[in-house]
Amino acid sequence: MVVEDSAVLRSLLSHIITADPRLEVVATMPSAEEAIAAIARIKPDVISMDIRLPGMDGLEATRQIMSHYPTPIVVIADAVGDRSLAISMNALRAGALSVVEKPAGFAHQDHALIAETIRTQLYIMSQVPVIRRRTFGTRLQSAPLTDIDTLRGRPQMAGIVASTGGPPALARLLGVLPADFAVPILVVQHMGAPFMHGFATWLNGIVPQAVSLAAQGEVPLPGHVYVAPGDQHLTVAPDGSLHLGRERPVAGQRPSGSVLFQSLATVLGARAIGVLLTGMGDDGAQGLLSMRRAGAVTITEDETTAVVYGMPASAVKIGASGASLPLDRIGDTVLRAMTAGAPS
Repeated sequence: MVVEDSAVLRSLLSHIITADPRLEVVATMPSAEEAIAAIARIKPDVISMDIRLPGMDGLEATRQIMSHYPTPIVVIADAVGDRSLAISMNALRAGALSVVEKPAGFAHQDHALIAETIRTQLYIMSQVPVIRRRTFGTRLQSAPLTDIDTLRGRPQMAGIVASTGGPPALARLLGVLPADFAVPILVVQHMGAPFMHGFATWLNGIVPQAVSLAAQGEVPLPGHVYVAPGDQHLTVAPDGSLHLGRERPVAGQRPSGSVLFQSLATVLGARAIGVLLTGMGDDGAQGLLSMRRAGAVTITEDETTAVVYGMPASAVKIGASGASLPLDRIGDTVLRAMTAGAPS
C-alpha cells in the first residue's frame, strides 16, 4: 500500500515498485485516514508511508496502524527538512521499521539508486513479522555474565551497533544511562546517509547524553555519543581519537558494526564494551567476537525484544555474545560493567 498525498509521487512510487517482480501495489491512498479505513480489507504486506500528509500526518498514522493493524511500515521522507526528519524519527520510535529518501524524478542523477533503495527496503520489511505491542521478556540471559565478573580493568569506551528497529532501541538504551556516563559511546546505526545528521540531532534531543556525528580526528569525551556519519566507517585510532574512512563495505555495510567493534578490540582490548542490538543480517557479529576474545564485555539484544533478531542471533551463534539480554536490562548491565572493573 502506498500512502502519499501527491498524485505525481503516487504515480512515481507505483512505477518504481512495480519494476520489481517481487512487489505489487495493491492500493494507493492520498491520506492517512483513507489508508486506515481500508487497511483491514486490503491487508497489505508492507506500507510505504509519506510523513507529511493533509490531516493526520505519517507519525500519527504509524501509531494508529501499529496499535490496531500491525503492518510493516517504511517511511518515505524528505532528507533535508528538519521537521520532516523529526517526524520520521518519531515514526520509527512509534513502530515504523525503516526510513528512506523520497524518490527523485527520472532525470535526476540519483533516481536509480534511490528507486532501488525503496524497492529493497519495501521487500525486506515486508518479510518482518510485527506485533501489536512488543512485550519485554522476563527470560534470564542465555549466558552467565562472566565477562563482567572477570573484568581486568574499567572499560574506557563503549560501542553500540543497530540496524532495523535500531533508533527506538538506541533511544531506550541511552535513556537509561546518565548524562555524565563515564566513557564515550560510539554508535553505528544502519540508515541512509542523507538522514544521519537528522538522526543524531533527533537522538540528541531525547537522551541525556550529548549526541553528534563523529568527526575525523575528534577526541571522544565521556558522556558524549558519537554517531557514525553516513557511508563512512567509524573506528578508534591507536591514539584514542576517532577515525572515519571510506574503505570497502563489510557485510554490505558502510559504516560497519564489525569494523567499529574490531577497532575497539584492537585498541582497547578488555577495556571496552560492545552492544549489538536489533537488525537484519549479520553485521557486527565477527567484530563482537573479536571483542569477546580480547576480554571485553559483549552484550546482544535478546530475541524477546529485538524487532529483527538477525544480527544478535548471528553473534550468539558464533559465541560472540557474553550475555543475551532483553533491551530493558542492557542499560543496567552496562552500568554494572562500569563499576565492576578493578581500578586502572
